[in-house]
Amino acid sequence: MSYIKEPKGVDFIIQSPPLTEKEKNEISEFIASRKAKKNSDVKTSKPKAVARK
Repeated sequence: MSYIKEPKGVDFIIQSPPLTEKEKNEISEFIASRKAKKNSDVKTSKPKAVARK
């Protein structure tokens, strides 16, 4: 792996602004809903058929 030099006038460091409470809550709700959906999909999925030789 090689070292990448920053060109003059270009900064590769990215700093995001802090999240507001509303944004934090929206992200938390989204993650919770995705986890709930994933868990419900796992519970309702049909078992795969096993091929016998």
